[in-house]
Amino acid sequence: MAKKLRIILAQLNLHVGDINGNLEKHMRAAITARDDLSGDIIVFPELSLTGYPPEDLLLRKAFLAEANAALQKFTSEIKGIYCLVGHPHTDNQNVFNSCSLIFNGNIIGRYSKQRLPNYGVFDECRYFVPGEASCVLAINGINAGLIICEDLWKIGPTREAAAQGAHIILSPNASPFEIDKHEQRVSVLAKRARYDRLPIFYVNHVGGQDELIFDGGSMVINADGDLCQFAGFFNETLLQVDVDISATPTIASANISIQREEERIYQALVLSVRDYIDKNHFPGVLVGVSGGIDSALTLAIAVDALGKDRVRAILMPSRYTADISLQDAEKLAHNLGVAIETISIESTYQCFLESLAPSFADKKPDITEENIQARCRAIILMALSNKYGHLVLTTGNRSEMAVGYCTLYGDMAGGFAVLKDVPKTLVYQLAAYRNHLQPIIPQRIIDRPPTAELAPDQKDEDTLPPYPVLDSILECYLNQSQSIDDIVTLGFQRDIVVNVVNMIRNSEYKRRQAAIGPRINHKSFGKDWRYPITNGLTSK
Repeated sequence: MAKKLRIILAQLNLHVGDINGNLEKHMRAAITARDDLSGDIIVFPELSLTGYPPEDLLLRKAFLAEANAALQKFTSEIKGIYCLVGHPHTDNQNVFNSCSLIFNGNIIGRYSKQRLPNYGVFDECRYFVPGEASCVLAINGINAGLIICEDLWKIGPTREAAAQGAHIILSPNASPFEIDKHEQRVSVLAKRARYDRLPIFYVNHVGGQDELIFDGGSMVINADGDLCQFAGFFNETLLQVDVDISATPTIASANISIQREEERIYQALVLSVRDYIDKNHFPGVLVGVSGGIDSALTLAIAVDALGKDRVRAILMPSRYTADISLQDAEKLAHNLGVAIETISIESTYQCFLESLAPSFADKKPDITEENIQARCRAIILMALSNKYGHLVLTTGNRSEMAVGYCTLYGDMAGGFAVLKDVPKTLVYQLAAYRNHLQPIIPQRIIDRPPTAELAPDQKDEDTLPPYPVLDSILECYLNQSQSIDDIVTLGFQRDIVVNVVNMIRNSEYKRRQAAIGPRINHKSFGKDWRYPITNGLTSK
């Protein structure tokens, strides 16, 4: 006789450390799943009560006690529906990354994550002890195996659940966004489902958390390895899935449309800005606009994230600023409906030059004078930030950050670096995507050769290789960890590759002082980039 189960996957935007707020969100979702959706069980993401990753909050006993109190309150108040809740669990000595199955006032089973990730942005071995046992529980007569995130990426845990008679796998996750990550997840889950003949119900966090972005992408993979239900990206939702268990589990399929890459990346950046600003209670943001592509894209993302009334554009021209830069910046702001304020740095810059003239008497002008201009602009932006409470969004991209083509305490000054992990060539692709939705970035900004406008007739290519060449080298060296010799064999000139690698290494001290920014690559300049500043390694 077939048995049926209605499963609700709760793809929620949870706030690290806000346990009471997260608890309220859990309770509202559970009540909606029970009363409006007639769900039999609701599945929440990994460490859903605390948010993910809680990092060193887990080292505070008061935090763990508050999380446990929230779990007990949820258990006592929510009745009439099974609930799988993610939380830290403590015994006398250890802390586990766990999920508990709750029903009618009781915790009827608990699973603790067995494979703790300790690479890239993950540092779970610092906080947790691995679980050792599988957990298969009956829900309305259907055996559900519980598996948390990383356990799905390894062979053992799902196989053990299948051996214990599981009919389905319920999996809470906290899997950060990166380029092509969704395709990787689908591939891994499909292999697990096909091998063990078990449908997998996968629920993931959504939202921004410092440099991490959680894209959601909750889904169901049937026993044949097919993606048959999908919650979408970057949205909070309760995905309802009905499953029949007979000789072979069956799940109704839905029409599934997956966003193309540029759209996913753009929406990820928008979400990261919105959550960073809102969860940290900033009233709005400041963006220094220049008439260039990076500040144009940053301004567009900010407006899409926060709305035009919470974004201020500041144009800070100098003696080297071209008229077309002023015109394009003003047109951009007009297209976005953003108020733009012009504050010239000329008098400030001249004062610095006069003050430093005795010290520079026997020196020719060089990059020093260029950097002074960038620092004049930083002073203006930070003064406005202090006065009004708005956070400054920096506008530098990954290509510049990699090779140090940025000014410490100048254009690097600010609180959130929106394009920190976006290569320059991708900046152009994202600008084209945004203009496809609505033509807001003037075409001349896109067509014009990039320039910092810190010296007469200056172009980025005066200092750097063409960006397509630079970004290709950076992809090989940063993302793929290829050596100089490996990159040269791909057809790049050795002297260019060596110069780029040296610039990367010589800029480490700058990156350590840079604002955080949203991570979209599997190796970004953040938690998963841990190279020493003082480093005597010769070029390899």
